[in-house]
Amino acid sequence: MKNISILGSTGSVGTQTLEVVRANPERYRVVALTGQSNDELLIRQSLEFHPELVVITDEGKYLKVKEALSGKGIRVITGEASLVEAAALTSAHMVLTAVVGSAGLRPTIAAIEAGKDIALANKETLVVAGELITALAKKHAVKIIPVDSEHSAIFQCLVGEEEHSLEKIYLTASGGPFRGKDREFLAGVTKAQALKHPNWVMGAKITIDSASMMNKGLEVIEAKWLFGLAADQIDVIVHPQSIVHSIAQFKDGSMKAQMGLPDMKLPIHYALAYPERVDTKFPRFNFLDYPELTFFPPDPVSFRNLDIAFQAMRKGGNMPCIVNAANEVVVNAFLQDRLGFLEMSDVIERCMSEVPFIGEPGLVNYLETDEHTRIFARQLVTK
Repeated sequence: MKNISILGSTGSVGTQTLEVVRANPERYRVVALTGQSNDELLIRQSLEFHPELVVITDEGKYLKVKEALSGKGIRVITGEASLVEAAALTSAHMVLTAVVGSAGLRPTIAAIEAGKDIALANKETLVVAGELITALAKKHAVKIIPVDSEHSAIFQCLVGEEEHSLEKIYLTASGGPFRGKDREFLAGVTKAQALKHPNWVMGAKITIDSASMMNKGLEVIEAKWLFGLAADQIDVIVHPQSIVHSIAQFKDGSMKAQMGLPDMKLPIHYALAYPERVDTKFPRFNFLDYPELTFFPPDPVSFRNLDIAFQAMRKGGNMPCIVNAANEVVVNAFLQDRLGFLEMSDVIERCMSEVPFIGEPGLVNYLETDEHTRIFARQLVTK
């Protein structure tokens, strides 16, 4: 029985994680659940899975959740800092981090320092502070098992391989809803259009990131730290069918691809069960249903965010933190119809050029950079 704390249980990855737990009650026990503001769903989840601890970070929803769970033997706490407590819960063996954005940084650090293995669905943690997080994981002998389908694919391809045998990786991208569209078309796209991903069901923020290719850019930076790679060892290819989840190329020229239907429950299940592979009743991929698997180069002219992310990775220091913070602000503005689709990249680039660069940041520097970038980006959005 593996005890799991789920940070972000009311989001897309969190709810699918609970589907996996629900199907394997003899293997997994939920000891903590956290949600931001969806109090009704968090209450339903808590009544079903009966964790030790429940966190609602929106303090205005605290009393409702506390009253609903009164007498159930469940402790309820609130506030952003309460995520740290859920992450470091003594009874947890593993922490699945599925909170959105850089809010996952502090609780992930707390979980690592408490010796908990991490099932990482919050890529922004490694984007913002990859060097710090990977060093901490090594210090505390903690495993970081990626949940993103692309990084899970590379992780699976590397199992059993000798260290330093990897030459290069190819992260696949679906191309999102606007694959093949030019800048003239993208200038006028709406929130409703951008939220219609052709292959994956995800939360609003990551869906917009996918449409703009920023999600793939963030995944590039995440891959650098997960697998200890240089920029020229990471490539991106557009694969509309989302069947090949990513590819590892080795020094001898051979390649491994991890394949399967586009279902997030597969990498979630792999991360929770690792190093085992456990039977599932998930639908199976049939080659005859996909007579063609196609691959294309990305379009860096129309989708500038991918190149922006590569620039940030090569620059290093706090530059990825700047990009991530600015992106969170502009995506929120786009979702509120306050910024155009292409204008998101404009604001991010302004932040890259004007927020002070720090070559060797510590945790305080990352946190200050994140705050300063958000302030500056909000000012640019309101102009």
